[in-house]
This record gives sequence, structure tokens and C-alpha cells, in this order.
Amino acid sequence: MRGGVATRADLLTLTTRHRLQAAVADGRVVEVRRSVYRLPVLDRDRREAARLRGVLSHLSAARDHGWEVPPDERCWVTVHRGRHALGPAGGVELFYADLAGEHGPATSPVRTVLDCGRRLPFPTALAVADSALRHGVERDALDRAARQVRGKGGPAVRRVVAAASPLAANPFESVLRGIALEAGLDAVPQGGVEVGGLGLTGGDPEVVHPDVVDRERRIVLEADSWEFHSDKEAFQRDCWRYTVLVAHGWLVLRFTWWQVMLHPGWVRECVRRAVDRAAA
Repeated sequence: MRGGVATRADLLTLTTRHRLQAAVADGRVVEVRRSVYRLPVLDRDRREAARLRGVLSHLSAARDHGWEVPPDERCWVTVHRGRHALGPAGGVELFYADLAGEHGPATSPVRTVLDCGRRLPFPTALAVADSALRHGVERDALDRAARQVRGKGGPAVRRVVAAASPLAANPFESVLRGIALEAGLDAVPQGGVEVGGLGLTGGDPEVVHPDVVDRERRIVLEADSWEFHSDKEAFQRDCWRYTVLVAHGWLVLRFTWWQVMLHPGWVRECVRRAVDRAAA
């Protein structure tokens, strides 16, 4: 769900401490740094980049930086323009570009965001930019770099950076918001919606924060994942939230990870019809 990188807290919603420790011990999971883990596929990416005499770029660079990104099995490598690379293996996306100023095994964080904005579909690139901001990349640095991009892909890069936000919790929410923006929603992540007066208990919130919100059209999109409905209380909260939003006049569309990641065209069409309905 997070493209091969996850925190300890994320993983412990899906497994036990003992199983996580066992996975690290036998090499099925790699601890990048304290409480952050990744899949061994990243080691494969580094080996391939070294063989090609290039650096990790695009989604491979994002994973190497420890960012959560949409799932993608390909290895992304950029080789300095003018340098001959050996033939890439299957599953490798190879690019040639000026790598002046790039000194690590992967492109710099800012360049990684820009490269993804140039090459990847908007929802995927938005997920990378959101994750970069969550992990401490400065928005001002992204804004400055995006303004300097010239030529093919420049408008796409600036669109991604302008829409990016650290408030999206994970790539699932980011990709859903990207699809919503493509479909015509003025979509913002985790927007606060007042729902006071319909609490079942004294502990119910007066304001909820749906995953994606269009305030003017009163449309909410929710990224529904089974991992957050692991007990009866979570299920009760989810049903309460959906009901009070509808009771307050909001149109709520709920999408699963499978729908968003594997059937984005269907999701886009559903959102587009909701936009048309709001305009009628």
C-alpha cells in the first residue's frame, strides 16, 4: 500500500512485533533507520543502478529516500548524458540526463520530485510530492525549483508542486486526490467539516477530517482501507462519520485501494459524474 516503505507503527497495524522482528532477521524486510522499514527490492535497484553506471531516479529514488509511494516493481535509473550504459535488464526504466550536482546513489530529494512530475501520471507524481513534504522536504525549495523548470514537462511539474500537501496520510489518499483533481474537483486533503449536533456519545468530534474534500460542491471522497477497520469500534466510528456527513448534506464517495490503484479510470468517471451532479 505504501510502495515498499513503511513505519513500524504502520506495520504493527497489520502484524505483530514478533513477526516483524522475524522478517527483519531473515531478510524479508530491511530496517532503513530506527522504526522505518523497506522491502529488499531497493537493494536490487541499487545493484542495477551501479551496473548501469547511473543513479536511482524517479520512483526508485523516492523509495531510497524512505518516502511512501504508490506500488511499482520497476527499477528507475538515470545515466549521465553522453555516458554509455550497459543494456538494462527487464523491468528497468532507463533515462539519460545531465546529472551535474548529483553525488549520491539517488537523485536529490528536490530533483526526484521534479523528475516524477515530468514523467509520471499526475496522481502518482502527486503522491511522491506529498510524501516528500511529509518527510521534511521544504515547500519553498520545491516551489523555487519548479519555477525554474523549462521545456517539456514544465507545466506538469508546476501543477504537481502547486497541488502537493503533507496532510495526505499515504499514497492511497494522494492518488485518490490526484484523480479527483483530474476529474474537476477542487480537492484538498483532510479538510475539516463541521458535524456538531449528531454525536452518539460525548466523545464524538464536532469536526471531522475526510480524506479528500471539495467544500464548494460539498463532496467528500474517502479512501477506505480494511486495515483501519480492524475492530468493532473502528467500524462504528466509520459508519457514524459517513452518516453524519450525509445528514449534513455532503455527497460521500468511498473507494477501496484496489479501485484507486488498479482502476483509476473508473474512479475518475465516478468523480466526474459527481461533479456534473453538483453543477446541475
